[in-house]
Amino acid sequence: MAAARLRLLSLGFLSPAVSWPRHSSRQGLRAMSTLSTTLGSGAGEDEIERIRREFEDAKRNYLSIPVAIKDMPKMNPQGIYVNKNVKLDDLQVYGFDYDYTLSHYSEHLQCLIYDLAKKHLVNELKYPESCLKYEYDRSFPIRGLYYDRLKGCLLKLDFFGSIEPDGCFFGRRKLNLSEIKELYGTRHIGRDQARQLVGLMDVFCFSEACLIADTVQQFVDAKLEFDASYVYEDVNQSIQHVHRSGLIHRKILSEPQKYLIKNSQVFRFLKMLREKDKKLFLLTNSPFYFVDGGMSYLLEDEHFDGNSWRELFDVVIAQANKPTFYNSDHPFRVYDTQKDTLAFTAVDKFLPNEVYYHGCLKSFLQITKWRGPEVIYFGDHLLSDLRGPSKAGWRTAAVIRELEDEIEIQNGENYRFQQAKLSIIHDLLGKVHATVVSTEKGQVYRALLDELNAERRQCRSAMRDLFNSSFGATFLTDTGRESSFAYHIHQYADIYTSKLENFLSYAPESWLHPPHDIKIMPHNAKVPASLFSGS
Repeated sequence: MAAARLRLLSLGFLSPAVSWPRHSSRQGLRAMSTLSTTLGSGAGEDEIERIRREFEDAKRNYLSIPVAIKDMPKMNPQGIYVNKNVKLDDLQVYGFDYDYTLSHYSEHLQCLIYDLAKKHLVNELKYPESCLKYEYDRSFPIRGLYYDRLKGCLLKLDFFGSIEPDGCFFGRRKLNLSEIKELYGTRHIGRDQARQLVGLMDVFCFSEACLIADTVQQFVDAKLEFDASYVYEDVNQSIQHVHRSGLIHRKILSEPQKYLIKNSQVFRFLKMLREKDKKLFLLTNSPFYFVDGGMSYLLEDEHFDGNSWRELFDVVIAQANKPTFYNSDHPFRVYDTQKDTLAFTAVDKFLPNEVYYHGCLKSFLQITKWRGPEVIYFGDHLLSDLRGPSKAGWRTAAVIRELEDEIEIQNGENYRFQQAKLSIIHDLLGKVHATVVSTEKGQVYRALLDELNAERRQCRSAMRDLFNSSFGATFLTDTGRESSFAYHIHQYADIYTSKLENFLSYAPESWLHPPHDIKIMPHNAKVPASLFSGS
């Protein structure tokens, strides 16, 4: 562990930042000088002048962009987006996670988790009392970050596993590009480095990511030597304690109106499925008393034929220990809701009035006889909830609340204006890099390349500022490519949407299929440069 220990000023020796335009220019010049010896320069210099005029025309025509994009179709914030074909009529069984799937919480919950975990760090794990001064900062984290247990950095990665240039924080300080390269050698995370990374993929990780960064910053400010892996282990232990001890559950149930968000549309969706003779099951890691209290509150204004929300479900499984549930041999136990005890008899069938604990996928399929392709499971955690079902042959649906807000931003005039400018700049950059210029007369080439790169940085920055102030968009990088979080959605979710009730807008017989022209994420609309070719 000695090699992994970090000191306060471990980043202070780093060399000055190297700007992207200079780096790109040197690469371009090397390529151009190699080719110019065989292809000549006159035509290339004329082409550069032509591209320069095209760039000047584009800048004069920027004001026409809003008119050009006005009639472009917008993405539906409440839509269902498809990675793999799903025919709803073939689905006979619907399974649901509880937290952030059937239930949704106010912003107060992240503050509560953060505060309880922070106190556990100080009171039980003897962290400095100065850690108590920090408060949860909702503007800082996004979902899908990684923590490097070796170097102590919070990272945002792109679809291909490279560090986002503006997405690396040591504590609460953003590292510049030269510091990133000093630490990692390159922006790309290799296989060995990836083993040191911990993914923060669910909504509960907002408070965890913030607490990790604040704790690292506390050690930095106090000039204390520390081991980055210990910070993660202790913060994660504190977060787990908040959940496993029941502290968070009791607090939520004591003030449900403060933490839980009622939504009658969820009940409408579940009731519609029952009326269509679909089978429903609940599979959650939360304890039953917490789920029971939450569901009773969320549905207290609805009218049941009976007297319990459990009548909506054919099977109710609590404390399932996902993701272990999907690959273990743990037996199911019948849970006595009155006595708060577990029965010792073997479970060979599921009864509608019973509640079950633990279990495993193997036994679940043996008991129910439900075939994989006819089952769809809804969850918010891509790794804990959906990776196991995806590999088991179930259909999977991710419920991602942030999707709605990010689509609204992408539909906005400000974002599309910058995206259109960026498309034009990328088109011109492609032409510049494909042009042969002599070494002797490369000044015009370098000047144009620098201007285009400066314009590209301005567009990226303007688009990024519309999202999270620290890490930008959840699904996109600053370059406009999909993020690592988007990669996991693409890999483990057949379909994804912002909330369950969005399915009410689709007929139960609908056939959901990805658009034929989509490369990766179907909700990310691109503005092509060709749209402005007539300007």
